[in-house]
Amino acid sequence: MTDPEKTTLHDPEKQLPDNVDSAAEHLGEIHMVKQGLHQRHIQMIALAGTIGTGLFLSSGRAIARAGPLGALLGYTIIGLAGSTVVFAVGEMGALVPLNGGVVRYAMLFFDPALAFANGWNQVYSYLVSIPAELTAAAVIVEFWVTVNNAIWITVFGVLMLGTALLFVRVYGELEFGFSMIKIMLVIGINIMALVITCGGGPEGKSIGFRYWRDPGPFVQYLDISGSWGQFLGFWTTLNNALYSYSGMENITVAAAETRCPRQAIPKAARRIFARVFLFYILSIFMIGMLVPSNDPNLLSSTGTASQSPFVIAARRAGIQVVPSIINAAVLTSAWSAGNSNMLGGSRILFGMAMHGHAPRFFTRVNRFGAPYLAVSLLGLFMGLGYMTLSDSASNVFTWLQDIVSIATLVNWVCICVVYLRFLYGCRRQGIDRHRELPWAAPLQPYLTWFSLGLFTILLLTGGYTTFMRGHWDTETFISSYLNIPIILGLYFGYKVWGRTEIVPLGEIPIRPFIQAYREEPEPEPKRKTWWRRLNVLWS
Repeated sequence: MTDPEKTTLHDPEKQLPDNVDSAAEHLGEIHMVKQGLHQRHIQMIALAGTIGTGLFLSSGRAIARAGPLGALLGYTIIGLAGSTVVFAVGEMGALVPLNGGVVRYAMLFFDPALAFANGWNQVYSYLVSIPAELTAAAVIVEFWVTVNNAIWITVFGVLMLGTALLFVRVYGELEFGFSMIKIMLVIGINIMALVITCGGGPEGKSIGFRYWRDPGPFVQYLDISGSWGQFLGFWTTLNNALYSYSGMENITVAAAETRCPRQAIPKAARRIFARVFLFYILSIFMIGMLVPSNDPNLLSSTGTASQSPFVIAARRAGIQVVPSIINAAVLTSAWSAGNSNMLGGSRILFGMAMHGHAPRFFTRVNRFGAPYLAVSLLGLFMGLGYMTLSDSASNVFTWLQDIVSIATLVNWVCICVVYLRFLYGCRRQGIDRHRELPWAAPLQPYLTWFSLGLFTILLLTGGYTTFMRGHWDTETFISSYLNIPIILGLYFGYKVWGRTEIVPLGEIPIRPFIQAYREEPEPEPKRKTWWRRLNVLWS
């Protein structure tokens, strides 16, 4: 009896030519796990999975530092560059649907040393990010009731761990529900913002573009006068926006557990521009119209809904019910982010173990198809969240978080590098991407080269304020630049120890995966009924 939750993409008994052996070996991994993520799960995770505290809470800082126009430009530029990253993983993931995301693509298309280095870089970031989300959830609950935070850290930790150890469809359904909540909230608060702007609030005052004129579209960042101060405010917002978009590249991290990934992943990637515009750029635009950049509340850091620019705008307009609604949505966002980190971290560790870059026992799966030992390791590090209960330990934990924050930028740089090798490998081997691959991203390689250049400059200038007179900060310097020697040390260290080489363009194993894709195509999607055509979210 065939397991209904499995989608067989490769029969290990089928005889393939020698040059397909590597594809057969890798795709055989799909039989180890269960395909529980459906198209609607992937669509909703891609659509709203990254919407969280970065948009609901931290976006106010962007307005305060760069002004309404500076913040709008910053989120637009990073949104477009981040979309390129999604296109890259979407194209590679549709052809090679394996767990682990870019860690697997780096192994196949670039250099095993980069897969090792970025893999452990990502695992480290997840080990610290998960307890950080637990702590954030505990702080958010304090908006309503004050008890010992250890209680909430324990409760949410157990829930996250339990979800990760169950069938992956449980995670998919939870994320589907959380995404619906976040989408409805974003739509609701933007409608509220439009009403307030047009004078429909309790006070009946129309705002329009008043705050774009006074205090102005830009801010003199660090009290530096002139266009230079305005540019620095805009440049600082690029980093702020980047972390708000972090995680958008994870649509392929559980590709082996996705039904019909060669259809679901491209559909999710193609909608990235609409998601960026509707949920980020439009929201930042509305915030900039509602709250002046010199409002001191924008720089508050309570960790609850009280620091949300939407709450600040509602209070300025005399609307009192909004804070609790937003706080509830932010709580689900923190829980959702923790679940996503558990999935991403465990699947990356699973993928590394498949290549021998992590202990082999991390490939073991339970009867639900979940890599339980990889999940258990992440669960052990949840205990770092209790460090926030002590002032001295909390400082150490903050440092760990700050060091991790740059890992997203490093990961995006690695994705661009690996994808460019994949593109030029296709060219060298005479592969027509648009005809032979399951899906080919548009406007390549131009978008990727632009994004790689931008990310590299942001990586090198992340701690630029520490080089300005009177603004030195040891923590900022370390958190901005420590990740660079770490990733380089891991890369060259493994390269020497493992004696790895960059895979020549002509030898990149692209054709074997194309042949496997052609030999066992996925079933054609069912015809949509008239009412399903109205569903623009996940159909």
